[in-house]
Amino acid sequence: MTYVRTFLPWIVYAVIPSGSWKWGALAALVVALFLVATQVRAGRGADAMIIEIGSSAFFAVLTVIAFADPHSGLHPYSAALANGTLALISLVSLAARRPFTLGIAKQTTPREYWDLPAFVRVNTIITSVWAASFVVAAVVLTVVAAVAHGNVTATVAVQIAALVIPIVFTQRYVSHVQARAQRA
Repeated sequence: MTYVRTFLPWIVYAVIPSGSWKWGALAALVVALFLVATQVRAGRGADAMIIEIGSSAFFAVLTVIAFADPHSGLHPYSAALANGTLALISLVSLAARRPFTLGIAKQTTPREYWDLPAFVRVNTIITSVWAASFVVAAVVLTVVAAVAHGNVTATVAVQIAALVIPIVFTQRYVSHVQARAQRA
């Protein structure tokens, strides 16, 4: 599943206990860099690695902060910052008219569809759902960090929902679009 691979650094960071955030950030950075290197070797362009490149940058900065000051005031908000970063990456890709899902979709879609307005529109909608999920998660995780003092159960539940909901939407929406195209 391409989306699981794409978000693997974020999953790695989310599952490593919060008390070990510097090691979680470092592990996520290593995974992100490995994904970029693997995809570069496979000949994939930057448009297929928007999230991976953004992940590498985010986790590089977070790793430096976490090792420089393990008790940083950013630590309780790192899950919110992670989702905020994903939201920013998604929104910038939309503003640039290069939805991050477009490069991912091109990996499994025949070239003759890539420039069709419908293909771009479908990916714009999918990326918009991902962006909305990340924005909502960032806001909720900020509240959880501030009010519930980083309740681990709530934090994990929000992070899982922020990935699962758009994954399920993406799968169902693509199936719906493909079925509609076959009927036409």
